Amino acid sequence: MADEEEKKMPALEDLKTMIGLLPSNTSFDETLGLIISNTNLQLKFKLGLKPTEMVPTELAYIPMEVCVKRFNRLKNEGMTSYSQEGETISFNSNDFDDFLDDIAEWKKNNGTGLLTTVDPYRRRNNDIR
Repeated sequence: MADEEEKKMPALEDLKTMIGLLPSNTSFDETLGLIISNTNLQLKFKLGLKPTEMVPTELAYIPMEVCVKRFNRLKNEGMTSYSQEGETISFNSNDFDDFLDDIAEWKKNNGTGLLTTVDPYRRRNNDIR
């Protein structure tokens, strides 16, 4: 099962390619591994999944995109914008903001996030007097 889970998580090599690092550059491996792990846990929480459950295949692209955002924001955490020599960069307050519609659609289609209630005072048919 751990192998299946690893297939759903962004691979370290794929993330390095996305951010422009050579596979032989291992200087960020520990940081990237932590980013990958935390991103997957946060997505699972947002989907209402247990930490041991897998990210659905339909949403497997989200962790990679969020990992790239988080890596690019390193050393700028907590900032909403950054300016230097005429260049301004703005950050979302939540890295998953761009994917909220996709997450909501998946939850709607998969029946998660729904609250079911039971009326304890409702009489059953055979309880009618």
